[in-house]
Amino acid sequence: MKPTLLVLAAGMGSRYGGVKQIDAVGKNGECILDFSTFDAMRAGFGKAVFIIRKDIEKDFRERLFDRVAANFDAEYVFQTPEALLTENEIKIAAEAKRAKPWGTIHAVLCAKDRIHEPFAVINADDYYGRNGFQTLGKYLSSIGNDCTEHAMVGYTLGKTMSRNGSVSRGVATTKDGYLETIVENTKIYYGGENFSGDSILSELDGKTIQMTGNETVSMNLFGFSPKAFERFEKYWDDFKKTSLSMPKAEALLPVAASDIIKNGEGRIKVFTSDESWFGMTYPEDKAIVKAAIAEKISSGYYPEILWN
Repeated sequence: MKPTLLVLAAGMGSRYGGVKQIDAVGKNGECILDFSTFDAMRAGFGKAVFIIRKDIEKDFRERLFDRVAANFDAEYVFQTPEALLTENEIKIAAEAKRAKPWGTIHAVLCAKDRIHEPFAVINADDYYGRNGFQTLGKYLSSIGNDCTEHAMVGYTLGKTMSRNGSVSRGVATTKDGYLETIVENTKIYYGGENFSGDSILSELDGKTIQMTGNETVSMNLFGFSPKAFERFEKYWDDFKKTSLSMPKAEALLPVAASDIIKNGEGRIKVFTSDESWFGMTYPEDKAIVKAAIAEKISSGYYPEILWN
């Protein structure tokens, strides 16, 4: 059974200032997601399901989807603010003037009806490298739909930083190759007052913590069997009970994944990748991403023409 690639591509791009998930960075107009989908296809994934917003559908098809779908089994679904909410819940959110999307768990659950096999989850605007897809594709191809041993590909914090601003990372602790916890660090950055420019700092629980840079972090490259949807739905239901009136609260995939462990419902095997991350968090990142992609093409890592 070939696994499915589930792509989180409905983000707002508030820090980037545009629809970063379909911004061109390749020589022929490709975006980061072209290369991720290409790597997943080569790694044995059977199809891709993209989660997008309705307002970007036209641009999404023109700039990415139509060429990918001509080479790979692909479809897309919409994440809307009203999805998975009752009329009363929609009213509560409206009264709170909620504008922010509901988060990555909400996005994943919007695609639940399209997933019938083990699947990987990725962000549309992050570059992961082919090693992560090969590792996760091989593992997911070996498990069944009721398997309670899920997976994550972790990256080294120091290889996932941006010089153009802070990043959000889930810092993981592991034991015997399995995940113990993920703690969301929503503001990690270089330097700061009283620290050198190469110091990596995290603001967490009102404190500034110096990181080593060697920590294993989640970049939302997870692999799950469909069994995980049971926990995701419970997590979403609990989130709605407490957070509908909170303008900025988000239902986050790493937190829900940790709950699988916390509730004794399964384990998450941790693989690691030594690839260097790059992504489209800030406008200044685009030039860096374009240069990195160009280097990979010139070195033969990717062909000059990605899709036929």
